[in-house]
Amino acid sequence: MEAVKELIEVAGQNGWTIGSAESLTAGLFSATIASCPGASAVLKGGYVTYFTEMKERMLDVPALLIERFGVVSKPCARAMALNAQRLMDVDFAVSFTGNAGPSAMEGKPAGLVYCAVAKRDGTVFDFRFQWDGLARNEIRARVVAGMVANTLTIMKEESEWQKRQQLRPQK
Repeated sequence: MEAVKELIEVAGQNGWTIGSAESLTAGLFSATIASCPGASAVLKGGYVTYFTEMKERMLDVPALLIERFGVVSKPCARAMALNAQRLMDVDFAVSFTGNAGPSAMEGKPAGLVYCAVAKRDGTVFDFRFQWDGLARNEIRARVVAGMVANTLTIMKEESEWQKRQQLRPQK
């Protein structure tokens, strides 16, 4: 919970907004952020796109991308994050897609999760997780905690970069 509070604090100090595009987590990331005071200043919203067709309809994920790579894939996670960032007009959009189990999906094992963070400038960071032998809700909780930490790291790096740019002499 400390990481969530810090994420809200860093985003708030920089005037940044956050959004999400969630599949296997079904809104758990947004709910986790919203559980902390101050969330309403930074959490703009989120999409829950559990069905494949919702990724296409709500997030403009191309059907051809899904056909080629599947929904449990890095390209799908990247498209979800980029399109959520654009559609919600947020500074950071975090996406989650994967297989919480109990059985394989698209020929991919339970516990395989892909996530991405898209920044307003179009930069995308992607992440792959694989947890074996965990219950589905444990996978969901772990990936949310992991992405809170990853998003916080990205935000801190962005904040430091912006501070350095302000200190550079103007030409």
